[in-house]
Amino acid sequence: MATQLERLLQSIGPEHTIQKAFNRANEAINTFPLESSLITEWDEYRMVMARFYRHVEKKVLNVQGQISTTDMDFDWGRCFNTIIKAYGNNGEKTAFELVRTGNDGGLNGVLRKIAMAIAEYYSQNEIAARVNQWLNGLSVEGKLAACDEYIKKFGHLLPSEITEGTAVRIKANLLQVLIMHPRMIHELNKVGRL
Repeated sequence: MATQLERLLQSIGPEHTIQKAFNRANEAINTFPLESSLITEWDEYRMVMARFYRHVEKKVLNVQGQISTTDMDFDWGRCFNTIIKAYGNNGEKTAFELVRTGNDGGLNGVLRKIAMAIAEYYSQNEIAARVNQWLNGLSVEGKLAACDEYIKKFGHLLPSEITEGTAVRIKANLLQVLIMHPRMIHELNKVGRL
């Protein structure tokens, strides 16, 4: 019979969170209607990116039906923040240049990068919410027992400097360790496929 920790880790496993969000983001890319793959006007770029952001968000969150109200400026602002995270300072201009010139994958490359950033953001939020809810339901003794169980089962995957001694760094940061667990497993699975 699975322990509470094992049930939590299974429920937040990369196949149930990260991969599911990435698959939905890919579906959003494939179903987004585009009139042209080359955009040369700033206002058109902003409009397409805002529509795309809303489209991906709806797919990743698995929202059914139509969204009743849309605010292009609001959606552009949220997309703008994602573009800056993906492309750095002045990322909105960098992404526009890629879209305008067709370099480095052009519009499709920019849309893919933005979609994956959105999927990453929402999958991490889902994982954090589940871990937080689970930890809040445990007593102090339960948290310590879960930490000991985690170290016993997964300590070999962690850097030795955080598992040495009594693994106080893991015990002090159990929330973050559990939130990062699916990403660690996802990355290990990618290495196994090389």
